[in-house]
Amino acid sequence: MKFFNLIKFVLVGFVFGIVLTKAEAVSWYRIYEMFHFQSFHMFGIIGVAVVTGVVGVQAIKRNNLKDIKGLPIVITDKERGFVRYVVGGILFGLGWALVGSCPGPIFILLGAGFYGIIIVLAGALLGTYLYGVFKDKLPH
Repeated sequence: MKFFNLIKFVLVGFVFGIVLTKAEAVSWYRIYEMFHFQSFHMFGIIGVAVVTGVVGVQAIKRNNLKDIKGLPIVITDKERGFVRYVVGGILFGLGWALVGSCPGPIFILLGAGFYGIIIVLAGALLGTYLYGVFKDKLPH
């Protein structure tokens, strides 16, 4: 049964990768256009993702939906804070602009045969590890 669950998630990942590739969301050129405000393409994709997320979260909250095991899905409120979200967003955006890829498409690009992205993946994993190490010392 666990193998079947794993296969479901792998298949969803493949479909997600194909959709992002066909929508050109993994294209460095499209990301370049976005950061130079030359095209609406990526902003449209991000906007659709945000709206989908808002609708999904509201559906979960209003209908008291349950997870796959039948347990209620609990979405806890985030702590208030402005500076940390601005600083985090700036760092994320700078990394995205520097690399030309956000974290999701890193794996898609790797699967598409762009092996130079392994350096980006290593940097992302190192950054995540370092955040875990220094998390308690950072101002949250």
